[in-house]
Amino acid sequence: MSRMALLAWVLLGLLGGAILLALGQSAAAGWAWSITALPVAAHVAIGVARSLLGGKLGVDIIALAAILAAVAMSEPLTGAVVALMVAGGEALEGWAEGRATRALTALLARAPRQAARVTASGIEEIGVAAIAVGDILLVRKGETVPADGVLEDEAATLDDSALTGESLPVNLLRGGKLRSGAVNAGGAFRLRATHTADASSYAAIIRLTRDAAEARPPLARLADQWALGFVALTAIVAGGAWAWTGDAVRALAVLVVATPCPLILAAPIALVAGIGRAASRGIVIKGGGALERLARIRTVLFDKTGTLTTGQLRLVAMDVAPGMERDAALRLAGILAQGSTHPVSEALAGAARARALDLPLLDAPEEAAGGGVAGSVAGQHLLLGSQAFLARRGVADLGSLGASPAVVAVAGSVSWLAQEGRAVAVFVLADGLRPEAPRTLRALRALGVTRMVMLTGDRAAAAAPIAAALRLDAVQADCAPAQKIAVVQQESVTAPTAMVGDGINDAPALAAAGVGIAMGAQGTAAAAEAGDVVLLVDRLDRIVDAIAIAQRSRRIALQAIALGMGLSGLAMIAAAMGFLTPLAGAVLQEGIDVAAILFALTALRPGWREATPAPLPASAGLVERQAEHAALRHLAEALRDAADAMGAGPESLPDIAALEARLRAEVLPHQRAEERTLYPLAAQRLGGLDPMGPLIRMHTAIEVLVGEVGNLIAAAQGPDGWAAASGPLRRSLFELEAMLSLHLTIEEEALAEFNATAA
Repeated sequence: MSRMALLAWVLLGLLGGAILLALGQSAAAGWAWSITALPVAAHVAIGVARSLLGGKLGVDIIALAAILAAVAMSEPLTGAVVALMVAGGEALEGWAEGRATRALTALLARAPRQAARVTASGIEEIGVAAIAVGDILLVRKGETVPADGVLEDEAATLDDSALTGESLPVNLLRGGKLRSGAVNAGGAFRLRATHTADASSYAAIIRLTRDAAEARPPLARLADQWALGFVALTAIVAGGAWAWTGDAVRALAVLVVATPCPLILAAPIALVAGIGRAASRGIVIKGGGALERLARIRTVLFDKTGTLTTGQLRLVAMDVAPGMERDAALRLAGILAQGSTHPVSEALAGAARARALDLPLLDAPEEAAGGGVAGSVAGQHLLLGSQAFLARRGVADLGSLGASPAVVAVAGSVSWLAQEGRAVAVFVLADGLRPEAPRTLRALRALGVTRMVMLTGDRAAAAAPIAAALRLDAVQADCAPAQKIAVVQQESVTAPTAMVGDGINDAPALAAAGVGIAMGAQGTAAAAEAGDVVLLVDRLDRIVDAIAIAQRSRRIALQAIALGMGLSGLAMIAAAMGFLTPLAGAVLQEGIDVAAILFALTALRPGWREATPAPLPASAGLVERQAEHAALRHLAEALRDAADAMGAGPESLPDIAALEARLRAEVLPHQRAEERTLYPLAAQRLGGLDPMGPLIRMHTAIEVLVGEVGNLIAAAQGPDGWAAASGPLRRSLFELEAMLSLHLTIEEEALAEFNATAA
């Protein structure tokens, strides 16, 4: 019999008995209530028998004893109310599980079943199982992307909220990567499938979700153990009350109030509620066991590339030969780089586009795999690549160029540009730190994580700056996958340990850790399958949400158990002392059940540690201001170059004056726009007395330095002014470059919480 059918039976029986009693048919009413209770007793007996066959004493044996004893002792109404307690508890459990797993079941319900394949003869409707790699699929407005692929049209707007919890749509351009499971929030578009439906992201998420929904929480098993002890305690109290007073009714009252529904229902409901809450934040937790282990984590190990860093190289420094301008060198490098898919080439081409440099396409670039690119621009033969690549092409003399050994050691890559057989520029590239990483690690320490370690296959010199910036406790560099496993096992001896990673090489360490946390949005399927927790959003700070949800859910589960069993214990004492009749005890216990389960469901609500600022409106201008940062960083580099070039004498003054004019035209209006719209709205959402005060103070310092530079330029242009003003002017340029660069970095970290919603 289903839960709802059982509850309906009991309610109808209670109502029928009440009508008979009102008509003066008390004997018939008693029979009606007995007939109501006995099928429930049979239902419970079947469950107890199954538990016994499994080698366990069923915890519902108290409820079975209470119903049978009530009927046998001519307390049929009490038996019917206990039956209502059992049937109502099961129905409430089903409702609570439905609430708790709503986010999980929503993922399953949204799984696409049909797809529109574009063929030479038109559009063909097919089942998703028929999708093949290379198929062109049409996704109409409101439809779910059926398979991972690449956008074939100019643009697409996607709603990823069901997967990631992010409310704002995501805009993609031609060639962008599409994940299955996202919903088309704009016009129809075409994609070229890169995976079959079964091998796509959404299918993997569904497998993870099913695993999470089917896993039985260990805390529920622990609750079963407590319940067994509670059965023994109930027998002692009920038997003692009967033996002491000779009143069997008191023993029945003890049995009625001792029914352990809060114990066997509240714990799993709280944990499943936590899993559902995590799913709504774009976090898949594979069952209550993983959630419980996550709640106890005290050590976190991080992979570096793609986890603590973005996994994408960016230009961090460059040097050019005399007579070559920096923008001209970067433009030539960008033109060549367009002919290669190497990460270094992509970074150089991206840096050139960010500076709005003209990048015409080369007709026939020549690429040497892993080495470099050769080609001709405006009749000049160019080479772009590693030092070894240039040497093989006859460019052995780098002249005055070349990054220092220290810079080369920490850089992700160094690339040289040669023009007509002569090296004319060197570019230093490195993997950038995730903007949310520093705040994430500070938040983890606030949650009780006491040790954080980075494991990386990179060189120690490349890992050290990242570790210093994040204030990590230790770094293990040059780690092969086997060494990562050894470190995980060593750390796990002293404290519960989690491993965070995204790549195939991280999968063994994720599986070996107490909790493996996979960056599943951009990471590999191997990492997602090996992890106990999968982040569907490519943001490191979701780890904080995952641990906060796990800690709160486990705490609520234990509190719900304590609440329910504590109240039941007090009721048992009252019943044993004769203060509760069996009927009153049954009604009271029903209230205790409801209270414990409803308390367990509070795990669905966000805790205070999960509180995130509301998204900024478009009128705040966050996207526009962040887009201006690339140009401002370029301007900061130009300030440093101008200060370095001041040794040439007063002839450098026109260039410095041009930079000062750019500062007034670009930096100062940028700062005023931030203070007028962006900062006030951000302050409202961040809270506190004056959260943007330090950034405004830095604005003031930058404005003062710009004024000093203008005054010193004027002084240097006067008679004999260069000798007196050049020294202070050079210092002011260096100070301004450092202040501007630092301000941009601090501002990006302070507003990182809003960046994901603005992207």
